[in-house]
Amino acid sequence: MMSGYIQVVTTTEKEDDALAIAQDLVQRRLAGCVQIVGPVRSVYRWRERVETAQEWQCWIKSREELYPQIEKAILAGHPYEEPEILALPVTEGSAGYLAWLDASLGSGCA
Repeated sequence: MMSGYIQVVTTTEKEDDALAIAQDLVQRRLAGCVQIVGPVRSVYRWRERVETAQEWQCWIKSREELYPQIEKAILAGHPYEEPEILALPVTEGSAGYLAWLDASLGSGCA
């Protein structure tokens, strides 16, 4: 089982916001890659009402020790009052891809 690698997901209302978050994280070497998927349809409860929205998902590939910085960066640039920010552990991955991810994240990564 692998440890230390994560995928972080967040959603935004606008594709431009998702792109700005992705570019910031990759530029700062907090993410090796961010995939932007959308639009997706979200149904959720907010302030006691059921809401429906079109959103864009960001799938952020990184390492666990970078999560606090990733969360801070997302919160700083995110337009939502309470954005979704979830970190999911990567339990397996190809050696080549994980080596590429480490190289993309720069110094401080194994």
